[in-house]
Amino acid sequence: MTVSAETMIGVTKLEAGRGHVALSERSRKYPGPGEVLLEVAGTGICGTDLHIWAGEYHSVPPVTIGHEICGVVAGLGEGVEPEWLGKRVAVETYYSTCGRCRYCRGGRRNLCLERKSLGTHVDGGMAPWVVVPDINLHEVPDWVGDAPATLSEPLACVCNSMMDPAVVEAGDAVLVIGPGAMGLLAAQVARACGGTVTVRGTEADEVRLGIATELGFEVEVVGAGGAPTPAGPNVDVVIECSGSEPGARYGFDVLRRGGAFVLVGLRGADITIRLDLVCFHEFAIRSGFASTAESWNTAMRLIWQKNVELAPLISEVLPLQEWEHAFNASRAGRGVKYVLDPRR
Repeated sequence: MTVSAETMIGVTKLEAGRGHVALSERSRKYPGPGEVLLEVAGTGICGTDLHIWAGEYHSVPPVTIGHEICGVVAGLGEGVEPEWLGKRVAVETYYSTCGRCRYCRGGRRNLCLERKSLGTHVDGGMAPWVVVPDINLHEVPDWVGDAPATLSEPLACVCNSMMDPAVVEAGDAVLVIGPGAMGLLAAQVARACGGTVTVRGTEADEVRLGIATELGFEVEVVGAGGAPTPAGPNVDVVIECSGSEPGARYGFDVLRRGGAFVLVGLRGADITIRLDLVCFHEFAIRSGFASTAESWNTAMRLIWQKNVELAPLISEVLPLQEWEHAFNASRAGRGVKYVLDPRR
């Protein structure tokens, strides 16, 4: 594939429908007013990227995929503070919103009906360069590597569901269902809030549960015969990160009366659950879509204060040319987080 000075290679959703993702020659863009050019140092594979590949999540092809981005500010558009040049940053995912609606004015750009996001509406981070608004930038500490820094974005999403105000209080018994990246981040956020955390997974989650153990969490394993009958509803907070119907149902079974159920994992299909229990047991249900400026501030504060460990969640860092391996491994759940580094 021939690449000129004005083009680059990116992992691209070429057209709508299942598949239609490939390495493609993309035009290099340059920052306009209020924008910066990032040299991409790593972009994580997210479940959303897998849904884009499958044609299950709306995108506007042709578009370069990827929104869990760490990079170095390499160019500044008009009006951007010069101090940003050379900074290593993680970035919020929104390219633009209307700025006028009740959601934008209330600090909830994630809910804006006119929102355009990196990796779905405009070119994202699975390429050597990406242009982003300067208001999206968050400086990354020196002690956090490039690949772990890509987890800043999913951490901000977790914080949007769990924090501001915090759903977990000191002394709470917390059950995290699903030991993927979101689950292991949620477990760490819950512990930072003072909760006593158990992480639950299946026999297929052996590697992920092993990481949970290394991080200091108790683990539960659902055997081949299915989930054991719960001893009783004694959990203060359930954080459902598996995106499975059995996970959600089990969470309702073990949650105490007046407890909180936090939905993080997405099923992508209808499930059957006893919703009457929300009334009968006075459950509080929390969730959050993507991230907000406030949840990003919370996430970066947790990182800077060393309340979360990100590096153990990185399974493999690969060049762009091996994107299919990274997608397949992510889909199969063979690890936790796979990252593409365009510099390799």
